[in-house]
Amino acid sequence: MSIPQSGGGPVENFAQLAEYLERGCKPKDQWRIGTEHEKFGYCRETHRPIPYEGERSVLAVLEGLRDLHGWAPLEEGGKLIGLEKDGANVSLEPGGQLELSGAPLENIHETCDEVNAHLADVKDIADRVGVDFIGLGAAPEWRHEDMPRMPKGRYKLMTDYMDRVGTLGKAMMYRTCTVQVNLDFGSEADMIKKLRVGLALQPVATALFANSPFFEGKPTGYKSWRSRVWRDLDADRTGMLPFVFEDGFGFEAWVDYALDVPMYFVHRDGVYIDALGQSFRDFLAGRLPALPGETPTLSDWADHLTTIFPEARIKSFMEMRGADGGPWRRLCALPALWVGLLYEQSALDAAWDLVKDWDAPTREAWRVAAAEEALQAEVNGLRMSDLARQVLDISEAGLKARGREGGGGMIPDETHFLNTLRESVESGQVPADELLEKYYGEWNGDLSRIYAEYSY
Repeated sequence: MSIPQSGGGPVENFAQLAEYLERGCKPKDQWRIGTEHEKFGYCRETHRPIPYEGERSVLAVLEGLRDLHGWAPLEEGGKLIGLEKDGANVSLEPGGQLELSGAPLENIHETCDEVNAHLADVKDIADRVGVDFIGLGAAPEWRHEDMPRMPKGRYKLMTDYMDRVGTLGKAMMYRTCTVQVNLDFGSEADMIKKLRVGLALQPVATALFANSPFFEGKPTGYKSWRSRVWRDLDADRTGMLPFVFEDGFGFEAWVDYALDVPMYFVHRDGVYIDALGQSFRDFLAGRLPALPGETPTLSDWADHLTTIFPEARIKSFMEMRGADGGPWRRLCALPALWVGLLYEQSALDAAWDLVKDWDAPTREAWRVAAAEEALQAEVNGLRMSDLARQVLDISEAGLKARGREGGGGMIPDETHFLNTLRESVESGQVPADELLEKYYGEWNGDLSRIYAEYSY
């Protein structure tokens, strides 16, 4: 999850909030790709989640990255809670999941180099302290009481709030991992089309990247339990956002939506002030109970936007949020999929043609079916495997049209990053299917074997 935002003066009216979003518009030659991924750390000998402090801990990993690999520290309340270097950040999720928020890069070749370098650095430190990291969408065995808590004020407030608004919020916070990509838009019209395509096709990403069939030591009946968790988290800030597909949608409509998403906090002088359930609309009018008489700054608005969790969202850029964390090849494939779909006009138009006639119940049905059945899902007579094949064809055409070379000119474009997804469509097997096959086959129900076979 995001680190506190900074910069920006006082907000005096609604228009400034929409202008903040609109300032994200960039010409195409400035569009970039920012990839984020999370992974679980655990003790190599016991398979238990690593605590914040100690010889084998999250802190030991952060300190190793700082001291041996040149990352600058980020602290909260005197505790090391993140790192930054070259436009990228390493941060902590509530249960100690380690997240790389990558720098904004020009192409997928650079993205994959960044992912590989990060995982190599993490592996170097992990080997030194006796821990490992694994890429899965959900913790396969751990229970909530097993999970450590990171020393971040934001997470304490969120944890206390989750049981008031849903049943699985704490499971999301402490025991799930994702991979996502952050992308740019050129104009309000471009944002609208990209966000509509992104929301409609998010279930395809959920299916292709499904990698969380286990929870608390047993199969769940879902290929992506992580996706299932999000459906019972907090209805006010999650979902497929039908209003995005209504006539008149734009930056102002997003502001209207965000103003009515209940707040978590206000960040002041390094302290998270409890504003749970309060209204940013009231804050704008100077009537926030947590800070009577105060009005927000743009950094408060930026912070609030990070507490909204739909399947795709906008800030000053756009985030695709529907995929499980997973093996390294898929960490590179996720940005390739969305860049191919959204960064060339012909591909974006083709993707929109694919989904423009879907109604809200159809989009929601795909979301539900993708979590449970992945590529075996079917909605209104259309099979997910066939839909995913069409989506990959469009994405591949978009990547070819981009023509971004790699390997010093030896690689003509970025299409090979889709190969692992092609293999899934042709076989009908996503990572969750492989895990289930092993669980019922050679593992004979021994889920502990997942650690040695699937860690980075």
